[in-house]
Amino acid sequence: MDANRKAQLKEMYRNMTTWYGVIRLTNTHNKKMFIASYPNLKNKELVLRMQLDDGRHPNATLQADWKALGGDAFVYEVLEKRDAAKVEDARFAAHQLEKQHLKLLKPYGERGYNKPPR
Repeated sequence: MDANRKAQLKEMYRNMTTWYGVIRLTNTHNKKMFIASYPNLKNKELVLRMQLDDGRHPNATLQADWKALGGDAFVYEVLEKRDAAKVEDARFAAHQLEKQHLKLLKPYGERGYNKPPR
């Protein structure tokens, strides 16, 4: 690769928008959902699915259903995304968005995989 092309690719990478936000993973069999937030949504679906496929997800109930039903039984969607460059702390901002979605959707018990707030 020549130097000009390399410089061009570096500049493109620097100018890429990083999104933070909230995702929902829905079990299509029982409609239970898992809500989570991330400071960087890039490739998050792939990473989350690989984690579940490898049996390494920290949510034991979600992991058990994934193992029993397979990945095709779950739908991934981004509920909300925002430009990380517009906030000072994307992790904190993402967590605040997550709290709003948890309050609205209440994915606890029979409705979801999240643990209820204390």
